[in-house]
Amino acid sequence: MLLSTSIAAMRQPVSAGTTRPRAWRLEQLERLEQAIAARRDAVLNALASDLGKPPVEAYFELVAVQQEIQLVRSRLRRWMAPRAVGLPVFMQPGWAEVIREPLGCVLVIGPWNYPFLLSLQPLVSALAAGNTVVLKPSEHAPATSALIGELLEAAFPASTVQVVQGDGPVAQALLQERFDHIFFTGGERVGRLVMEAAARHLTPVTLELGGKSPAVVLGDADLEVSARRLVWGKCLNAGQTCIAPDYLLVDEAVQAPLVQRLSQRIEHCFGSEPLASPDLGSLVNQAQFERLHNLLEGARHRGQVLFGGASDADQRRIAPTLIRVDSLDDPLMQEELFGPLLPVLSVSGLDEAIERINQRPKPLALYLFSKQRAAQEQILQRTSSGGVCFNDVVMQVGVPELPFGGVGNSGMGSYHGEAGFRTFSHERSVMRRPFRLDVPFRYPPYAGKLPLVRRLLG
Repeated sequence: MLLSTSIAAMRQPVSAGTTRPRAWRLEQLERLEQAIAARRDAVLNALASDLGKPPVEAYFELVAVQQEIQLVRSRLRRWMAPRAVGLPVFMQPGWAEVIREPLGCVLVIGPWNYPFLLSLQPLVSALAAGNTVVLKPSEHAPATSALIGELLEAAFPASTVQVVQGDGPVAQALLQERFDHIFFTGGERVGRLVMEAAARHLTPVTLELGGKSPAVVLGDADLEVSARRLVWGKCLNAGQTCIAPDYLLVDEAVQAPLVQRLSQRIEHCFGSEPLASPDLGSLVNQAQFERLHNLLEGARHRGQVLFGGASDADQRRIAPTLIRVDSLDDPLMQEELFGPLLPVLSVSGLDEAIERINQRPKPLALYLFSKQRAAQEQILQRTSSGGVCFNDVVMQVGVPELPFGGVGNSGMGSYHGEAGFRTFSHERSVMRRPFRLDVPFRYPPYAGKLPLVRRLLG
């Protein structure tokens, strides 16, 4: 048995209305917050064990979950409030509104790259919306996955939150169950399998995927600032970030000076021997290391490595590496890299950059470094992506009330803040009417207006 409590039993408190009051939802958030606070050091240790995360990077995962809880707590009353809708004259007197109600029992499948944050952040939204949750953390981050299980099992009864551990076949077995929503974070290949399984029960899905997110650097950009921000965003979590800049499209007039500044910045951050740096994370497993190492060796053989290139199989580490790429057909341009390799392509200007971007599937994030407001508007008008950030990278995900999600191959649906609350809620239409028009109608906003309404109706 995968589940100690059946999906039907987990759905029952939602159907009975137990989870609808705001007080119940706030209680679940309080339970989660206290459980996280009590295991803070254990979380940092687990992330270091699974991904070699430096303390600052690991602490970010903790802070982001706590920030989400605080935001939801402060906004929950407003998000839960019914929204009044005006009626056409021929339907008056009457009253219409939209209420947000829980979906039921939902499934959250977490990823391995930010295994704590990206498992618990959607959990926060699901509980705030009044649902019960089955959570499947990633088996590729075993220490963090085990800790999440211990933490949530101590904080919640199984009728509210259950954690299921296991690999791909376990996830496939879970997907045979009829959930009321499935929230998946991961790669495009598995996302297709999730969507296919969900279709059998007509279960709605949110897919947070990824893709090759481009960064465009135009000739008027501040190269020093651009290099600093690009290196930080690309090397965060050893490049294993779904919205990291996956490749650069650089105005040919500034390619050489930008590469020089990028190289200097990498050395400034990680030293002359980056594989020994305490600030460089590890790749999650040997399979990921081998995949990236093979791409790196191919680029080295073709004479494309501009800077970096060192690797250590025992530590599963690859130094941040700049690689010249001349074509979208290059092996490094075929799939999301998800590592510290950064291809650099030269373009003649913004038009060519946009053309190259539009030749690929829609990315999860798109970055432009330029002082020109007109160039920024061109990016917005002529491209499509999950999100856009100008003159920085990754930072957009840290804005609590900005929806986060993909489009096309990079995903569907969104979360964070109110977007997450809405993802795990059903917007239900409600209309009320009196039996007799000559009976005083007391529902706002039409109370006291019956004579006017009767005249309008003739």
